[in-house]
Amino acid sequence: MVRVEQTPNPNALKFTVGLPVGGPTTVRPGEPAEDEALGALAELDGVTSVFATSDFVTLTKSSDGDWAVIAPVAKEILEARFSA
Repeated sequence: MVRVEQTPNPNALKFTVGLPVGGPTTVRPGEPAEDEALGALAELDGVTSVFATSDFVTLTKSSDGDWAVIAPVAKEILEARFSA
């Protein structure tokens, strides 16, 4: 199960997946991603970057991005990719 946590930055959320995610790597919209799930996260509307390392992924959104829209879809993508 993916755990979503606030960070000190209101434009960033940490998604702990509990399994190795690779990295450290950063993916931005329009850039190629070695991991399909990370690429899909980068293409979500409002996401400006995806950082993956250890057992978590941090998404950063634009100031007009909406976590209420982004977070549930991101969690679904990560649960599908990193389900144990």
